[in-house]
Amino acid sequence: MILTDIIRDHRFNRKLLALTFPITLQSLMLALVAAADAFMLGRLDQDAMAAVSLATQIQFIQNMLLGAIAAGVGILGAQYWGKGDRNVLEKIFGISVQEALGVSLLFFAGCYFFPHILMKIFASDPTLISIGAEYLHIAAWSYLLTGISQCYLAIMRVSDKAAMSAWISSGAVIMNIVFNTLLIFGLAGFPALGVRGAALATVAARILELFWCIAVSTKKEYIKLRLRNIFSFDKMLVLDFWRYALPVLGAYVFWGVGFTAYTAIMGHLGKDAAAANSIAAVVRDLMCCLCNGIGGGSAILIGNELGAGNLETGRRYGDRMTVLAFIVGALSSLVILASLPIVSNCIKLTPQAHEYMTGMFFILAVYMIGRCVCTVVINGVFTAGGDTWFDVYSLLVCMWGIALPCAFSGAFYFRLPILAVYACTCLDEVGKVPWVLHHYRKYQWVKNLTR
Repeated sequence: MILTDIIRDHRFNRKLLALTFPITLQSLMLALVAAADAFMLGRLDQDAMAAVSLATQIQFIQNMLLGAIAAGVGILGAQYWGKGDRNVLEKIFGISVQEALGVSLLFFAGCYFFPHILMKIFASDPTLISIGAEYLHIAAWSYLLTGISQCYLAIMRVSDKAAMSAWISSGAVIMNIVFNTLLIFGLAGFPALGVRGAALATVAARILELFWCIAVSTKKEYIKLRLRNIFSFDKMLVLDFWRYALPVLGAYVFWGVGFTAYTAIMGHLGKDAAAANSIAAVVRDLMCCLCNGIGGGSAILIGNELGAGNLETGRRYGDRMTVLAFIVGALSSLVILASLPIVSNCIKLTPQAHEYMTGMFFILAVYMIGRCVCTVVINGVFTAGGDTWFDVYSLLVCMWGIALPCAFSGAFYFRLPILAVYACTCLDEVGKVPWVLHHYRKYQWVKNLTR
């Protein structure tokens, strides 16, 4: 019945596609940077590939914090845009930039001044630590710029400029890949810089992205970033912003640190395990782009309806998105299995690392169904109505209470096989699907949050 409604409702499909496609493209292009780094550095040296993959976990944590700030923009921004209040949107934009600047400065300082200390969190091998620290020291400058550009892109997505946000982030990624090619391998007269070239390419791409955001936002129809909104303090709006963004921040920190801990555990199990996990992580992130796009699109689509007071329509749209999540998850699993021969032919791995990677792909095929359902329902449907605390509870129980202890004890106490440890890191998303569906049916997320 729900599937029939989805097929017949052309207005719903057009609007969902208009939101999902740009967000999916943006997510895909960002994932392609990691894929390009892994592929190009993998052609040079397995250690370089593994070290940079571990080093970029620092940026992964930063992106979780910035993602929470962007989620605050998305939750309130989508509903106020549905209500038609541009003035409040400008204030929300200013609040987001305030917070993003603080995060960016913190990560810049850590990566620029203490890269070796940070790398020791993720690896024990001196070679990996040295290579990763060299990358972080240069890439730190990109972490300084990322926060501001992410706020620009977030406000574009909720104000019917999702396509432009996708063009900007995609263009920056394409330039990043081009710079990678030139600077890693030393083409077209550029020096062959290897890992340092990958870091410099990231910095150059982030500079271009920020300038493009600023230039586009000078147009009349765009929400403006005004200095008075950055340095002013609207108590009621700030409280509203953090009322919904703070649980998202908590969830992102739990999730980001948890995922980073998974990577650290695999990194301490040897070079072959770290290399195989690096490839599996890239494929996982690429495959998650569609469910990320559907989740982001559904949050805006449902949020617009709830903010406009159309609560029943918002509830009906949530039912449809849940069904679509299962379909996308099943299709993603098939694509992962089909990609295994292609990936095997493109990356140089030792026989042991290749064996690990093959097993990880089969585990990922099961994991993706749970990941798609949880992403769309929790980060999309629940977030649209400000029901953001559930994500925190579910992560505390399923990731920190079950998956992480199993992975840690399996790796360092019980000395389980590598693939068994990797399977433990995938328990959380699959295990919480029944809980997610039970909470969904309470319909606590069907709320109008505007004042």
